[in-house]
Amino acid sequence: MDLKNDLIKIRLEKEDKLKELGVNVRPEKFAITHTIKEAMTLPEETQDVCIAGRVMSKRKMGKISFMDLRDVEGRIQLCLKKDEVGEDLYKLIHETLDVGDFIGVKGEIFKTQTGEQTLRIKEYTFLGKSYRPLPEKFHGVTNQEILYRERHLDLIMNEETKKRFLLRSNFIKYMREFLDSKSFIEVDTPILQNTASGATARPFITHHNTYDTDVFLRISPELTLKKLIIAGFNNIFEIARDFRNEGISVNHLQDFTMIEGYSAYYNYEDNMKLMKDMIVYIIGKLFDGNLDVTIGEQVIHFGGEWGQVSFRDLLIKDCGIDIDEYKTAEELLAKIKECKIELEDENIELLGRGNLIDLLYKKVSRPKIVNPTFLIQHPIDLSPLARANDKESSLTDRFQLIVNGQEIINGYSELVDAREQEKRFMEQSKLKENGDEEAMSIDYEYIKAMEYGMPPISGWGLGIDRFLQFLTNSYNIRDVVLYPLLKPRTNVEVDDDEAEEVQE
Repeated sequence: MDLKNDLIKIRLEKEDKLKELGVNVRPEKFAITHTIKEAMTLPEETQDVCIAGRVMSKRKMGKISFMDLRDVEGRIQLCLKKDEVGEDLYKLIHETLDVGDFIGVKGEIFKTQTGEQTLRIKEYTFLGKSYRPLPEKFHGVTNQEILYRERHLDLIMNEETKKRFLLRSNFIKYMREFLDSKSFIEVDTPILQNTASGATARPFITHHNTYDTDVFLRISPELTLKKLIIAGFNNIFEIARDFRNEGISVNHLQDFTMIEGYSAYYNYEDNMKLMKDMIVYIIGKLFDGNLDVTIGEQVIHFGGEWGQVSFRDLLIKDCGIDIDEYKTAEELLAKIKECKIELEDENIELLGRGNLIDLLYKKVSRPKIVNPTFLIQHPIDLSPLARANDKESSLTDRFQLIVNGQEIINGYSELVDAREQEKRFMEQSKLKENGDEEAMSIDYEYIKAMEYGMPPISGWGLGIDRFLQFLTNSYNIRDVVLYPLLKPRTNVEVDDDEAEEVQE
């Protein structure tokens, strides 16, 4: 759309007219007494109510007009009477105000004959002109790519989108609230790191000009957070932006939001209880105490006991493969092929045994898990940072919370033996040299920190985007991210059929 387009030209001319009349078209501020949401709860005859927002519709009926004023949390009807504001102002408003403009109003609350909460305008202030017309009101914005690229337009036009992102905000608020009640301290750690470690994933690499060295965008804050446990912080968490240079799907993003928490003197079973308590708390707060969440046609039960199943038992049940019988990646891959199980990974021949087991599980087992279930007893080569089980050294004290076919939380008792950690890093390094791009690099700074001594530790991580995707029944994880990264587009203009003038 060209800015010389007729509709835009008309709106620009309206702004010019306001300027000619001495109206400040971009005032510094407007003092409100109530949000629109608050105004909707005020009793009738409340006087001097000042609110502001975007005009979403206007209807002229002779000497009286009605408008729809909205913001992200509320909507209220405005009533404008010529006899009360005067003929000149009444005429000016209709000649210069467009759907999409911002205004501030002061007036009295009343209810119409149909019982609709309404503000009768006594004073009017123009706050901002929308040059571009909003999409046609009955269809809104339907082009999915535009919804992601121009989330502001999506939020203006689509009520469900507003609800989804308000839910996201409340989810994070209640999570912080719960952890604060458990004496956790929130911290921040660096995004740019010298070593790609803390999780098994392919990293993003960038260059630090001042230091003239390549650095990595963190794939996890894990190792830095555990250094803080070494420093004496007993209970900590971070809401972290992480970056993993992997494939994109409806369930995966390459940059995403995680929360990770670590506790000194905990083991993984303590954290399983903590995580259940936290999720139950958040779900209860979000849904007014209801712990049965309906996702599509499926009801997920968060109340009561949650299931537990071992990695080995789950795979035996779902595909008949006993992973304990196959000690190398080559042996396991041969068995997978024998069972005619197709795993989607172009580098499957290069994967280590741990990552191969994980890929198998994600194919044959994870999609079948519906209600909250803790997956435990992971193979040690799948968990290079987890503590080995005291009774079975080939397994780790680890858990994953699976809900509705998605991994929501990952946690374990941490490895605190510096020599064992270095040994496992070396094993990961060999896998990386052999072509496994998701294997970890050796972090010698972390090894050195470990050598100052570590208490027993257990940690966990929760994918906020993925949990919100589940809670909102969103098909694509991008639906719960305000501005997901997309390829640059060649034409930044909205298609004409997506920006028709709103009918008034």
